[in-house]
Amino acid sequence: LDKTPHDLTISQTLLYCLLFLIDIVIIGGNLLVMVSISHFKQLHSPNNFLVFSLATADLLVGVCVLPFSAVRSVETCWYMGAAFCKLHASVDFMLCTVSILHLGFIAIDRYYAVCDPLCYTTKINFQVVGIFVAVGWIISFMYSFGLIYDRAYCRGYEDLEAQLSCNGEKCIFLFNETWVLVNACAFFIPCFAIMIIYGKIFKEASRQARIIQNMENKKHNVEESKNKISKNRERKAAKTLGIVMGVFLFCWMPYFFMCLYDAQGKFSTAQPVMEFAVWLGYTNSAFNPMIYGFFYPWFRKALKIILTRGTVAQCYSCCLAVARPGFTSFLSGVCKF
Repeated sequence: LDKTPHDLTISQTLLYCLLFLIDIVIIGGNLLVMVSISHFKQLHSPNNFLVFSLATADLLVGVCVLPFSAVRSVETCWYMGAAFCKLHASVDFMLCTVSILHLGFIAIDRYYAVCDPLCYTTKINFQVVGIFVAVGWIISFMYSFGLIYDRAYCRGYEDLEAQLSCNGEKCIFLFNETWVLVNACAFFIPCFAIMIIYGKIFKEASRQARIIQNMENKKHNVEESKNKISKNRERKAAKTLGIVMGVFLFCWMPYFFMCLYDAQGKFSTAQPVMEFAVWLGYTNSAFNPMIYGFFYPWFRKALKIILTRGTVAQCYSCCLAVARPGFTSFLSGVCKF
């Protein structure tokens, strides 16, 4: 640290506790998602590979971004130098961009799973998903680091940015109108495209639901029953990931609207209000594991095994002890790692 912060007040101490509690939830929740997917072979699927990569981005938010953002938010000053400030901001922007791109890739995956299930395995496989993940991370890295280090974002506002420094240290990024608009488009255009995709998914899911409802009054063989179960599973997965998208919009949209307003109003938004919007966006990284835990049976089952057995390697013994509908088949798969 370049400077030593002053003694903390009670309100600052409480705020630190709250922010670091959020950080702990983010790290713990996403770590459990990653462990569940990586160690249980039955969960090794193209879709879960995307979920794993998204959880990695959320975990990095908790490890690399939030601890330092907490200091900046509580102290209203930056004590870690200009060089680290740029690095911190670049990583922050990168991980947000990674999240939105991954949500788009997940929407594409769900579209083929629900709307074109016969071609799903040929169009969406590990190779295709690997390309998705690589493109998402590389584009996010180039865009975010290039934007911050080139300083194109603040052209015309250099003097104003310098005036807002704190005791000689600053970690303030004032985006000019051009780059605020570019960033807003980089957020809203993918979100709009994703909502269109999910609209088509839910339209197709509704059509399939009506077909299945009509089939219930007719005789059908075992293969048709399996197809029904598979379609139900894919629709539920699409619904869950649609909720993930909705939560993402709820968390990040206020921040981008404030950025648009600030660019027009010459940065008139109060700093505490802007900090609240930023941290609301950060909490999105905590919500995703909660959504998986609430809606995904595989995550609840994997989590129970991890927490009750202590280590994944000990789960084999539970295969002989547990025999509940829907659980035995899961355990027979997860114990093959």
